[in-house]
Amino acid sequence: MNPVVIQVIQFFLSLSILIVLHELGHFIPAKLFKTKVEKFYLFFDIKFSLFKKKIGETVYGIGWLPLGGYVKIAGMIDESMVTEQMNEVPNPWEFRSKPAWQRLIIMLGGVTVNFILAVIIYIGMAYKYGDQYIRMDSLKDGVWVVEKRIGDKAGIQTGDKIIAVDGEALEAFSDVYIELINGNSVTIEREGQRIEKELPVDFISTLIEDEEKVRFLTMRQPFIIKEVSKGSHNTGVDLQEGDEVLAINGNPARYYDQVTPILERNKGEEVNILLNRGGAQKTILAKVNEEAALGVGLKGLSAEEAQEMGYFKVEEIKYTFVESIPAGINKGVETLTNYAKQLKKIFNPSTGAYKGVGGFAAIGSMFPSTWNWAAFWSTTALISIILAFMNVLPIPALDGGHVAFLLYEMVSGRKPSDKFLEYAQMVGFFLLIALLLFANGNDVYKWLFK
Repeated sequence: MNPVVIQVIQFFLSLSILIVLHELGHFIPAKLFKTKVEKFYLFFDIKFSLFKKKIGETVYGIGWLPLGGYVKIAGMIDESMVTEQMNEVPNPWEFRSKPAWQRLIIMLGGVTVNFILAVIIYIGMAYKYGDQYIRMDSLKDGVWVVEKRIGDKAGIQTGDKIIAVDGEALEAFSDVYIELINGNSVTIEREGQRIEKELPVDFISTLIEDEEKVRFLTMRQPFIIKEVSKGSHNTGVDLQEGDEVLAINGNPARYYDQVTPILERNKGEEVNILLNRGGAQKTILAKVNEEAALGVGLKGLSAEEAQEMGYFKVEEIKYTFVESIPAGINKGVETLTNYAKQLKKIFNPSTGAYKGVGGFAAIGSMFPSTWNWAAFWSTTALISIILAFMNVLPIPALDGGHVAFLLYEMVSGRKPSDKFLEYAQMVGFFLLIALLLFANGNDVYKWLFK
């Protein structure tokens, strides 16, 4: 199956699950408080529905416009903008007739379910898969900056050991990218000295300019020979599989990033190579061709082999079901916190982070191009966190807007007028449309020009 089709299927499956459960978060407390729910829809049914069926007092259906979903609660000004009912005398089963605390619970139900869903997914993944990561403090000789321009902007060089971001120690190597994106300062160790570097305000903008270079640093790759290539100019030289290069012409050359510049300086010349072969050191003479190559194939190391050779340490954690519960909760809180940091940078124009805002194409690209349940559920949990956070923002037309007005009512004792709520809903709706156009416009721009 086409990889894009697989991503589209995963996107719509994930979106459908999240929308239905979010709306259930509103629907269930509404029914518990004996509030009439007129409609429960997956996707929007502007003009017509793909499917609908009335059960009891509620019409359940699927709309044709996949921009979200909704529950239509009687006596509430919402995205449907149907306000005729508001001119009539309130009925006891209407939303507007219920106490403010009940209305608050109904409005918070959706985001609460989204967060709980993410935590449940993280608990399940912790129990099934556990955790496996490379300890940041175990990298033997620091990191390899593969994109020097970006590394220079961040103040990070090949060989640096990244200790902390914003004063918080980095535990897993896989966390380094998101932490640098969200962070303001980085602590590194260089040649035994600890150095504090301020990250540029527009560092995110630098990464967005070429998203393929976001992973501008990686673990250093040891230069270990697999074989002398067929027809190589070094055929017959005593180079064997597993030989670990330590030095060339007396210069340290344990890693690929060290070997390349040495070979560039010695094009067409013979060099002395110091090898580690089975624990014993051996020196051989080999030739560098005019293309600055030795004519050998390199051996990739598995995580287990690299760990045995002391290049880094892999941390493996298995959880019992009881242990997976706090692990899943911590993961949910950590993901929510990271997203809040990113959103804070997006709202600061000087960071340039707004350039990275994406729409449906960006969200769809988060899913793998091959079917992988672990990746699917992990991505679904992340999107669920994003939906929860975005929906709780105090923007009219979002759940957070309704919550803000309800909190005002509960504190002041004065309820905003229906006309005010109607205008606020319209303003919020236009804000959301503008955000939708901007995000998807960014997707189109990247597709056309990047």
